[in-house]
Amino acid sequence: MKATKIFTDFFNSEKAGGLVLIACTILSLTLANSNFGTSYHDFFQSQFAGHSFEHWINDGLMTIFFLLIGLELEREIYQGELSNIKDALLPIFGALGGMFVPAGIFLLFNYGTTTQSGAGIPMATDIAFALGILSLLGNRVPTSLKIFLTALAVIDDLGAIIIIAIFYTKTLLWTNLFIALGIWFLLFIIGKLKIRNLIPYLIGGVVGFCYSIW
Repeated sequence: MKATKIFTDFFNSEKAGGLVLIACTILSLTLANSNFGTSYHDFFQSQFAGHSFEHWINDGLMTIFFLLIGLELEREIYQGELSNIKDALLPIFGALGGMFVPAGIFLLFNYGTTTQSGAGIPMATDIAFALGILSLLGNRVPTSLKIFLTALAVIDDLGAIIIIAIFYTKTLLWTNLFIALGIWFLLFIIGKLKIRNLIPYLIGGVVGFCYSIW
């Protein structure tokens, strides 16, 4: 009974996600740089339902992660501490600085070389690690600071994704783009009609998730 309570309390704690993330990172780095490195890499290339585990994680699970982060951020924009435009401007400008300053430093040392096209690499913030480390600090960090850093990291990542999509895309698949926009527009209309039933949103989310995989 005591062990069950400890287990429950652990996963109810906001530190749990950060601790699991750090533990998995240390384990992954250890395995990748050990004698099991090749087998560890091959494991993520194993196929499941026509795709590798790596693909399922990068294109599937990350979609869910961004959805959850986006929903939390949306709540703060409409009802929380980012509902005031003056408060929202700070993380926006902070994110812009977090994108263009690293890219500028990269170009400073690589401009005119064959590697200058890599300027987009240092633009994105690793949201998972940023939030994981922040969660380890617990109640010692004010809620307003957590919201600010979350907004900054999300805006930074989304901005970097947009830039990468625009400047690093060789071929644009218009059919895929219009299908994705169609799903988004349909869910947007459902929201505007104030439909509270969860089923339409789940269907749209599942279709979008499956489409992002395949």
